[in-house]
Amino acid sequence: MHWTQRISMCSLSAAMAVCLAVALPQHTPAQSASQADTSAASEQNWWKNAVIYEVYPRSFQDTNADGIGDLNGITQRLDYLKKLGVDAIWLTPIYPSPQVDFGYDISDYENIDPKYGTLADFDHLIAEANKRHIRVIMDMVMNHSSDKHPWFIQSRSSKTNPYRDWYVWKDGKGETATSPGVPPNNWESDFGGSAWQWDPTTRQYYYHKFYAQQPDLNWNNPKVHQAFENIMRFWLKRGVAGFRFDAITTLFEDPQMRDEEVLKDKNGKPIMQDGRPELDDSRTNNLPEVHPVMQEMRRVADEFDPNTFPGKRVLIGETYLPNIAELLKQYGPPGKPEFELPMDTQIGFINQLDVNTFRSRIDDAETRLDGNIPLIVFDNHDNPRLDARYGDDLHNIDIDRVISTILFASRGASLFYYGDDIGMKTTPPDTREDVKDPVGLKYWPKFKGRDGERTPMQWDTTANAGFCPEGCTPWLPVPPTYKAVNVEVEEPNPDSLLSWYRNLIQLKKTHPTLAQGEETMLDTSNSKVLSWMRHTAGSPTVVVSVNFTPAPQTVSLSVPGTGGSLKTLLKSPGGAEPTSLSTIQLGPFGVYIGEVQ
Repeated sequence: MHWTQRISMCSLSAAMAVCLAVALPQHTPAQSASQADTSAASEQNWWKNAVIYEVYPRSFQDTNADGIGDLNGITQRLDYLKKLGVDAIWLTPIYPSPQVDFGYDISDYENIDPKYGTLADFDHLIAEANKRHIRVIMDMVMNHSSDKHPWFIQSRSSKTNPYRDWYVWKDGKGETATSPGVPPNNWESDFGGSAWQWDPTTRQYYYHKFYAQQPDLNWNNPKVHQAFENIMRFWLKRGVAGFRFDAITTLFEDPQMRDEEVLKDKNGKPIMQDGRPELDDSRTNNLPEVHPVMQEMRRVADEFDPNTFPGKRVLIGETYLPNIAELLKQYGPPGKPEFELPMDTQIGFINQLDVNTFRSRIDDAETRLDGNIPLIVFDNHDNPRLDARYGDDLHNIDIDRVISTILFASRGASLFYYGDDIGMKTTPPDTREDVKDPVGLKYWPKFKGRDGERTPMQWDTTANAGFCPEGCTPWLPVPPTYKAVNVEVEEPNPDSLLSWYRNLIQLKKTHPTLAQGEETMLDTSNSKVLSWMRHTAGSPTVVVSVNFTPAPQTVSLSVPGTGGSLKTLLKSPGGAEPTSLSTIQLGPFGVYIGEVQ
């Protein structure tokens, strides 16, 4: 939900590349990706090499022809997800909500929005997912609620209401009997404008890090802590496998309410945006008080038996952080664990194919997280899709293979976004009248909002791409690419991007080295090709090379203690099949994965 991560995204690509060929892996694993290991040890450790798939429920599958995806639609597509090889699905919010921010403004934390179904539908989804050994992860939004939540309705009713201090209220400056004066300080919303909203009923301002309809909860109040512990237990008892914590680093604010510092350029002049000086967020983001809260929530999750399905309950953090040292803190200090999987956005949101930067960031994740498991993510519902951030219009599908190889062939857990598996393209609205996202309405045309990365999943070539029954009107238009880019077309084609994803995920899940091995960078002076090896005792070393350029490249790698001969596991279509580490030829944006003999 971090607006600051979205505002500077690059311009959109003009066209989706035609699907190119991929090679089927020659490695034949003893166990298929769909054959789950259900031992107690596996249940406890499932998250360490997990493949997690983000589902945006509004856009995944509609079963009742109202144009909005629903829980029954997700249930209907579980076999597809099983075949893809995912361990878990993360659902963006499905709680009752006025939908100002499409579910991130929650009015009831212990129910299902009627647009998506009922609690019975949710229980059915859990039961069907369990049959397929797929876990369900909920979104947990603790920074703020909707202004329509009963807590806030009570809080704003009077200064003496018992819920008053569940939210952040503050007197303004210069208030008179006829004027609210000005906000308490210069803090700004991540969606633009002041982060303070005047409330005439009680003549105070309330704080909102995001929209005015999303008032921030007061985490200095122990009752707020207890409420969310109980909310977590409510869903954990229903069988969820964990939570992804939205905007978690913004729970606390400077207790002294001091102004944020103005950011300045190299000449000492304020950096301006939309006529206002840009501010740092050191008073409202990543304060140390967040850590004890997450230690508390981790204790709640750890109350549940990790030995039987869904196994270890896992906490995922939305953690946009400035460096690897700050990411390390999110795992918690010794004896006080926090997140199992804080998102490593420093790798996935580089937003340019720069070998040296990728090598450095991946090496950070491998060597500077004290052995903790990195969660690599390249894409989500708040950012333009991969084509818009990494594509060049001519080689988009090849570049998708490069990105997915880094995602799935690196050590750790992998999180990807619905539609990445078939190469869906960012498709923003053509006119302001078509925009649904309030941020897009506010900043049009400079920023067209997030609708472009939230379009309906493209299942087949029928009307509405199979997203909803014929005759319905999807909440967002189906992109024109759907005739060529869809599951139905790609599924039987061994050379499709979907087949590449399935083969790559299968390797990740079933090859012992790719599932468990350590990672070491190779050929580290090369600025055009990123190469690394995965290695573990008792299993062959695996080398991976990905070409970051549109020109063919040849690399020579050295792996100590090996004979240097290669067995191909997976390679880009049309690429040469090397027999030796000394000569690995890669086509434009080509990928090679091989086992060292």
